[in-house]
Amino acid sequence: MRRPDDSSLTPGQLARVRKEAERALREAGALGVFPTPIDQIMAVARVEEVKEDVLNPGFIAKLRAKAGEAGQAVKQALSKVLGLFHASEGLVFLSQSLMAVKKRFVGLHEAGHGFLPWQRPMYAVVEDCEKALDAATAELFDREANVFASEVLFQLDTFHDLAEGEAFEIWTPINLAKRFHASNYAAIRQYVSKSHRACAVVVLNMPEFIEGDGFRATLRRPIQSKKFTELFDQYRWKDVYTPDDDLGAFIPLGRRRSSGKRSIALTDRNGDRHECVAESFSTGHQVFILIHAVKTLTATRIILPAAE
Repeated sequence: MRRPDDSSLTPGQLARVRKEAERALREAGALGVFPTPIDQIMAVARVEEVKEDVLNPGFIAKLRAKAGEAGQAVKQALSKVLGLFHASEGLVFLSQSLMAVKKRFVGLHEAGHGFLPWQRPMYAVVEDCEKALDAATAELFDREANVFASEVLFQLDTFHDLAEGEAFEIWTPINLAKRFHASNYAAIRQYVSKSHRACAVVVLNMPEFIEGDGFRATLRRPIQSKKFTELFDQYRWKDVYTPDDDLGAFIPLGRRRSSGKRSIALTDRNGDRHECVAESFSTGHQVFILIHAVKTLTATRIILPAAE
């Protein structure tokens, strides 16, 4: 099932979060330190991770039961808890079942709730009143915390600057992810979202084999660069892909991890078709299809006449 965007902010909101991310890195003495030292960021955010595995299924079951019949939304939210932040106590609870790279990101996300100066006081007030944030505010705070985590993890524009010196291909963010101790998903998202090229990545759930269709892979989330959106608007990505689709044909099967680069055509908002190049990569948990418009990769050389 397609997931809603979890990191979109207005330019003003983004600038404010980036400023706080830079402040966190500087105060932690972590600017330019690879990989970003999570413990030092948590220290300046004045939060402490509770090492006990309190977010185990038994603990979550108790919280869900405590929510009662009227707390259906709370029950659903607690079904996939990755991290929790307790503002007044300055405590962060992380699921111990997370992979190390995912745990780093979730830890920075929770530290963001503690470090962003407009968020922590609000959470503390809510805890004291034993109420919940309204849905719109809670979603905004989570998007801000995700952006904070990404900016701190990837050292602001450092990941982008390093990637610009490499070939534009799916393997560039995958290789850089190791240096930043980041997940492939986080690295590929950073790669596309900050690119000056007209590019996008379509993130799919692993294909399920269906008799008659061969397989079906559902859309998890599309991510578009600013240039891509200017050219194609919010592209109408399909929710389900099969081997008969132009993009579905890129999904690697069996032991294959990548499709290699091949041409594909996309139609923009004006009905004009653009030659693009696509390639895929499978982690075994999800499939990434990276697409870019060819013309954005072609540098235009201007030859000036020689001076007389």
